[in-house]
Amino acid sequence: PSAAPHSPCINVCSIGPGGWCLGCYRTLDEIAGWVRMDASRQWAVIRAADARRAAERPTVAARG
Repeated sequence: PSAAPHSPCINVCSIGPGGWCLGCYRTLDEIAGWVRMDASRQWAVIRAADARRAAERPTVAARG
């Protein structure tokens, strides 16, 4: 089994208009349930949060 990840919380703790935290990009349900989740679910939440962050802050394509 995979080791559980550390919480992605960075102590910003402000829910934005998208419905997730502006610091860690987790939803309130994901934040509240974090300690009860198994490692697999925690990793899934981190992947979802990373996707939210990427969608909100798209990278600029390199120009050649």
